[in-house]
Amino acid sequence: MTMWSALGFQDSASPLMEQLTFFHDHAMLVLILITTLVGYMLLSLFPNKFINRNLLEEQTIEIIWTVLPAIILVFIALPSLRLLYLLDEVNTPSVTVKAIGHQWYWSYEYSDFTQVEFDSYMTPTNDLPHSGFRLLDVDNRTVLPMNTQIRVLVSAADVIHSWTVPALGVKADAIPGRLNQISFNMTRPGLFYGQCSEICGANHSFMPIVVESTSVESFLDWISVTSNS
Repeated sequence: MTMWSALGFQDSASPLMEQLTFFHDHAMLVLILITTLVGYMLLSLFPNKFINRNLLEEQTIEIIWTVLPAIILVFIALPSLRLLYLLDEVNTPSVTVKAIGHQWYWSYEYSDFTQVEFDSYMTPTNDLPHSGFRLLDVDNRTVLPMNTQIRVLVSAADVIHSWTVPALGVKADAIPGRLNQISFNMTRPGLFYGQCSEICGANHSFMPIVVESTSVESFLDWISVTSNS
């Protein structure tokens, strides 16, 4: 069971990821039904001996196998378009964070607070705690409040990077000279891991992302300690 569960998505931690999971299940159901129907029709042709030498054309079946796929594509396209608009929608944010990609680490700036900025490097294997995750843990986590609308402005200082956290359903390219933005709302506390998803150089796989979701009170305590240090 552990092997099969590893092949699926991470547990969703935001409404966006829940919608992405629902759409994935919807598309997979359609694909399974199509595969089953086509497979049954192919297998049913092997054992029978039905032959019609005079069959030249059949308008009815031509209409059916033209119209039916079009209807199926509409049932897939409509939820997909709705989801695309949801992913691009940026509601009024309560907290704004700027994530800047460097070779090969991330730096963060909390725009709503003064003097709250830091660099986030991958924790070396020799310094990992017993419960740490190799190549995923960082020295400074991105602490954000749960049940709060978060906006992340993503850019880069050198080459193209990508700020990606699968459990939150967010992914944005970090492009030098350009600001991309993503918005999400975390529904539960926890640690959510991600990595740069662009091939940005030799150490591309060594610039992880760790988002720590906490309560609003814990977040404000962390902000006050960080800004005074």
